[in-house]
Amino acid sequence: MKKRIFDFTTATLAAALLSPILLIIGLIVRKDGGPAIYSQTRVGKDGTLFKLHKFRSMVIDADRMGAQVTASHDPRITGIGHFLRKTKLDELPQLINVIKGDISVVGPRPEVPFYVNQWPPRLKEKVLSVKPGITDYATLYYHDEQAVLAKAEDPENAYVITVMPHKLTLYSRYVDDQNFFLDIKIVVSTLFRMVGVKNSTETENR
Repeated sequence: MKKRIFDFTTATLAAALLSPILLIIGLIVRKDGGPAIYSQTRVGKDGTLFKLHKFRSMVIDADRMGAQVTASHDPRITGIGHFLRKTKLDELPQLINVIKGDISVVGPRPEVPFYVNQWPPRLKEKVLSVKPGITDYATLYYHDEQAVLAKAEDPENAYVITVMPHKLTLYSRYVDDQNFFLDIKIVVSTLFRMVGVKNSTETENR
């Protein structure tokens, strides 16, 4: 109950305070004639499916044009999309998901069904036992995941073989460590990381 109160209060206040920024970003994204918001099916607590919202950072119908993971050189990413992804501003509409109760502010990042189906059963059950979130250990560690994948000849294969298993380890660690004060620490660390400042919460999970 304490976590839900924290989630709802934090997301509602943040959405209200950031509403001018949300409006401006939405108008800029819509300049190419497409929708401002991109909604994608993700896997939530106990395997429940829901629609995760983001500012659209790729061309229309990008999910039909290639892999579900993206590297920084992916031609499907729009001009404003590169900026939104690098600064994580594309994640702001997920405040609505938090208010609705789909996700928490802090928790393992919600993944698409395609990749969740590849998780080892034991880890899958453990990670999906809690609500996913906007940020967590893995979000801090892979703050610029696209740049990491851009170094690979096959970004999707690199994600499945290298990145995804490490993320699962970090998700599992969060499930074991989770508490209210850790969530506060991760939120603060995420805000610092958004402005380019690294922190102990990020580096201690290498």
